[in-house]
Formats: sequence, C-alpha cells, structure tokens
Amino acid sequence: MNDMSHEGYTTEDGRKIGGVLMEMRNITLKFGGVTAIKDISFDIREGEIRAIIGPNGAGKSSMLNVISGFYVPQEGQVMFRGAPRPKMKPYQVARQGIARTFQNIALFEGMSVLDNIMTGRLTHMKSNMLDQAIWWGKAQKEETENREKVEKIIDFLEIQNIRKTPVGRLPYGLKKRVELARALAAEPKLLLLDEPMAGMNVEEKEDMSRYILDTNDEFGTTIALIEHDMGVVMDLSDRVVVMDYGKKIGDGTPDEVRNNQDVIDAYLGVAHD
Repeated sequence: MNDMSHEGYTTEDGRKIGGVLMEMRNITLKFGGVTAIKDISFDIREGEIRAIIGPNGAGKSSMLNVISGFYVPQEGQVMFRGAPRPKMKPYQVARQGIARTFQNIALFEGMSVLDNIMTGRLTHMKSNMLDQAIWWGKAQKEETENREKVEKIIDFLEIQNIRKTPVGRLPYGLKKRVELARALAAEPKLLLLDEPMAGMNVEEKEDMSRYILDTNDEFGTTIALIEHDMGVVMDLSDRVVVMDYGKKIGDGTPDEVRNNQDVIDAYLGVAHD
C-alpha cells in the first residue's frame, strides 16, 4: 500500500480508496464483569475491503455488532461520515446504508429465494399499507422498480434457476449466497459479512470470494468482514485489523499483518502474560 492519507489511499493494484466512512474511536464493550472489547480504534474507508480477524473469543463478532449498531459500547465513539452516531434502532441503521449477513444464516425458510431477497428492499418502500393493498399507482410502480433491482442481483449472483425455490430446500452454500443477495438488495454503502465462508467447501469459498470482490468492484460497496480462513482474508482484503482477547494487536495491509510478531504469536497459541 502507498499514498496513505486521511483522504484515502491507493492499493497495490491501483484501486483508489476514499476517505474514512466509519471510525471506531477507543471502543470498550463490557457484558457485566467481562470486557469483550478493550479500547480499540480503527477506521473503515470508502470502497475498501476491511477484514477483522483473530482467534476464537477475540471479540470479532462483538465488534461487528458495534459497527452494525446492535451493541452500544460503554466507552468510546462510533463515527459515521465524520459525525458521532447516536443509539439507533435496526431499521434506522439500515436506512443509514448499513446491511449485514450473519454467522448463522437468518433467512425465511418457507419463502422463495425471490421473496427473501425482496425483504431487503423494505427500507426503500415508501408507499403505505392502503396503497399496497389496492396495488395501484405509486405502489405498483414501486413494486415494479424494486422487483427490477432484485432481478439484477439474482443475475449478478447467478441464482436465476432457484429464484422460485423455497429457501429451506437449498444446500448450505446457496443459502449463504441468498443471504448475500438480500443484503445487497438494500443497496448498502457499508456491507458487513460475518464469516461468509463458514462451513463451505473449497469450490463454494472460491465462488463466494469472487462475488465479494465483484460486489466491491461493480457496486463500489465498502465491505467489512470477519473470516477465519486466513488464505481468503489475505486474498480479499485491502487492510486487516487483528483482535486477540478483546484488544487490537495488529492493523495494516495483509503483508504487514502476516509479518506482525504479535499476530503470529496469537495464531500459533503462544502463551500470554
């Protein structure tokens, strides 16, 4: 990486990364007497793929929940587009342009793939219940526009042949792809991926990696992800923040993190003081 500045930086492959989209400032999160995150600071920049990694129990999922607004830290500040982010309800977070997938798939098993993805458009629906009930005028136009957006995502993720299939009948890898599709349907500025490769075979991981890169490239979507597969992380990410026991022990490019002795020790299981 070079040309790192407050405004942005240029990646080694020549991609231009913008300024800070979201910033964690001295975040501390506690559950009773347990500190899940301790005084961590890092930022996520426009257009980059930012990975959060660490051994089991490092606090990664807790950090993703802070970023998504699900958890509110006891100390520190979450900044979004340069302004402090207040406590918000999930729908307010979605309207701010943040969407996510989950470690444990959260889909409507009895609904079709198409209908599941359509739920990702809810924050873009402006017509009221009466308009939708009679399905005329504005409601009809809105439904058509939302359906067109969803069909483009279905084509993008190459799931045309399962669009009418109930999600409960799908194999695991395709369910993960449908969940990604639903998140993309919200047209997020920031996409949070919680272990998108978990439980996948090699071929499924390769497919998901390609879709993540294409999402970042074609839509310009900023992505923050948690992932245990270090090979995937090093291939996908522009920058990596490393957590261990709730603390930040590394932050930088994949190469910088790969050669960080604290990171090496954490993954090799070296005893901690």
